[in-house]
Amino acid sequence: MTPPLSSLPTKGPTGTEIAEWIRAQIRANRLVPGQRLVEVDIIRKTGGSRFKVREAFHRLAAEGLIDLEEFRGASVREASMDEVRQFYRARAALEGLCAGDFARKASKHEKERLESLALRMEECVENGTPELFGSLNAEWHTLIMQGGGNSVVEMLVKRLYTPVHHLLFETFYRSDRLREAIEDHSRILEAVLNGDPEAAEKAMRAHIENGHTFLAELDRAVHHA
Repeated sequence: MTPPLSSLPTKGPTGTEIAEWIRAQIRANRLVPGQRLVEVDIIRKTGGSRFKVREAFHRLAAEGLIDLEEFRGASVREASMDEVRQFYRARAALEGLCAGDFARKASKHEKERLESLALRMEECVENGTPELFGSLNAEWHTLIMQGGGNSVVEMLVKRLYTPVHHLLFETFYRSDRLREAIEDHSRILEAVLNGDPEAAEKAMRAHIENGHTFLAELDRAVHHA
């Protein structure tokens, strides 16, 4: 979770902290694909030095999150749908493993918390609160990774979450997609509560793949409208 700007150290944030702050802005759609990242603006908003901001840019460029061009500077990169497909394939494999581990290792309290989050997400669909659903959904997936003892995988997966495609994620939380997600969550939860790691992994993989299928269909609809 990205710390609020006010909590960054008074001595000035590190390049790593600035990079994470930029990632958070992209996730929240405050920085969008194609938008230039102006050094002076980043320095003013984070309190970082020019050197640390440039360090953050190079770190994010190495991750494929931003483009760095000579004389033009940095800009938020937009992924192709083929790259998005690869992101989802990686997520399906990694989060599937985590779901299996969660079914094996999670405590009774963690499983109860997962069930509680599932119920709260169902309420979000009924109440028409997609923003809260998005927040709870992130908490749900994080709990599965952490409860399965996969902190390194969690770090990798959260990089794959970062929206770098023009369709991610304003239209992703439509009511029809949310209802499909709820059904997927129910299958994952059932497998977890039954202590069935193989079924939990399979259900999680299907859940992530369903998300990609929805996104790909949405992209085709937009480009053939």
